[in-house]
Amino acid sequence: MGMKNELIRYRVQLADPAGHRYAIRLTIPQPDPAGQAISLPAWIPGSYLIRDFARQIETLHVRNARGRVAVHKTDNHTWQCAPSRSALTIDYTVYAWDLSVRGAHFDESHAFFNGCSVFLAVHGQESQPCLMELCAPRHASNWQVYTSMPSAVGQPDSAPLRSFGCYCAPSYDALIDHPVEIGTPQCISFEAHGATHDLVFTGVAPQLDLDRIATDARKICEAQIALFEPKTRQAPFLDSAERYVFLTTVLGEGYGGLEHRASTALMTARHDLPMRHCAVPEGYTRFLGLVSHEYFHTWNVKRIKPAAFAPYQLNQPNLTRLLWVFEGFTSYYDDLMLLRAGVINEPAYLKLLAATLDHVQRSGGRLKQSVADSSFDTWTRYYKQDENSPNALVSYYTKGALIALGLDLEIREQTAQRQSLDDVMRLLWVTYGRDFFQGQPNGVTEDALPNVIRQATGLDLARWIERYTETCDDLPLEPALARNGIRLAKEAENPRPSLDLRTQTDPAGLKIATVYEHGAAHQAGLSAGDLLLALDGLRIRTTADLEHLLDAHQAGDMVELHVFRRDELRQYQARLTPPPALKHVLTRQAHDSRKTS
Repeated sequence: MGMKNELIRYRVQLADPAGHRYAIRLTIPQPDPAGQAISLPAWIPGSYLIRDFARQIETLHVRNARGRVAVHKTDNHTWQCAPSRSALTIDYTVYAWDLSVRGAHFDESHAFFNGCSVFLAVHGQESQPCLMELCAPRHASNWQVYTSMPSAVGQPDSAPLRSFGCYCAPSYDALIDHPVEIGTPQCISFEAHGATHDLVFTGVAPQLDLDRIATDARKICEAQIALFEPKTRQAPFLDSAERYVFLTTVLGEGYGGLEHRASTALMTARHDLPMRHCAVPEGYTRFLGLVSHEYFHTWNVKRIKPAAFAPYQLNQPNLTRLLWVFEGFTSYYDDLMLLRAGVINEPAYLKLLAATLDHVQRSGGRLKQSVADSSFDTWTRYYKQDENSPNALVSYYTKGALIALGLDLEIREQTAQRQSLDDVMRLLWVTYGRDFFQGQPNGVTEDALPNVIRQATGLDLARWIERYTETCDDLPLEPALARNGIRLAKEAENPRPSLDLRTQTDPAGLKIATVYEHGAAHQAGLSAGDLLLALDGLRIRTTADLEHLLDAHQAGDMVELHVFRRDELRQYQARLTPPPALKHVLTRQAHDSRKTS
């Protein structure tokens, strides 16, 4: 049988912008004669939570050459078609109103989707090549297409990223790993070590300084390519696509990203982006850090994967204790690459590193949960956080980043600066990542990292890794940084005494979001969800009100608090605690000319 007859075909119609519905037609040339099963993924790689994308499929009908074919659901994500010896055509509608980096969104201004949320998998034929046909919408003649998925053979060569028509993927896994944006975004392209990259911004962002963003993004991409391929300078995504695409949704407030093999979906606040003829906003570094983080994932997690992800099992959680490597190491390198690329200076980098230390130290959960456990439990705990999570969890992103820093410092010190964590990342790349999509998937086993480090550096750090990843011990970073010319100090953010709680604004006033364990609010009996009304008889409406009232007190003072718990008025006595000395400050020691690497 020829390849043409084996293609699994998906036709996407932008059917109902006002109702936010895609109309999808799936054609299966050779269905399982015993009855074809089809399903939608339960989760999307990179976001470790069961999302139940199938709940957004509103209608589904199956037919063959003889007419309608019976179909029924067998679980939350799967449909079973009746036996058919001829091709099946499956028409279904998808409701798309999830404005996030994970799902699908569609209205009169644009369309965006991840394949996980719209493309049904054909069981038993996941390795077959797929064809995606994008139909031009009737309501918008000026819309264009932006995706890293390659155009199908025979399509026009000019502007392949912007044409409606057919796109191809060698397998279902590849099909769902190229998100698609359709509309009229602002765009700019640049080359990094000869590889084309596109920046695509959807949303209202007048006077956006595209040239500034492209210049900085190019430096970041080149620095990362040079890290992993110091000799060839070859971009990793060329195994899957001709270009890399940053698909960014611009909002009034928002932040997030999701990595893919040759692109990323980003979400950012408008005020974090630079505008022409305006001062660069402070939040721009935050956006560049997001760009750096997701681009680093092109190597670390999209190709260098834990064995539990090779291949993904998209109908159930995929459990691994190594997310501190894949997310934590990436979180270490995202800011470090901003420094190496020259888009920030060393004091700015040290400030970012100090903020990571702040985040970890403020989490009481770091004393209860190891990063290995945090990785394993991400499906049920990290991605399902509640008001008590800061007391119970540690982030494998932030503490994982500190572990990467600790390993980097340890390797540099024990090898007299001859080697570093860079050497470990390059060996991971050569061993597991470089040929991942060309041959049999080869994932990093749960116990592989100490041996990789030994091969890359000659050092045995197995006990070090076990201690700081499998237990709740704090990392000895202060002396390690000092030996590298960096002074670590702690200071109070302000002299104000504390109630040891976190608040959030609410239409009714100021609500307690988290009560920190063993703190003043905990000892007084306050709880998350309580609505703060007054302190010592004076009304509280906002965070500023509360801070102003606390400024009149000293640590050790007793204060009277009135709150609503549900619809009940309650009164509590709290003894204020000293301001927490949790703000870290990192500075280059005087007379030390070494640079942070």
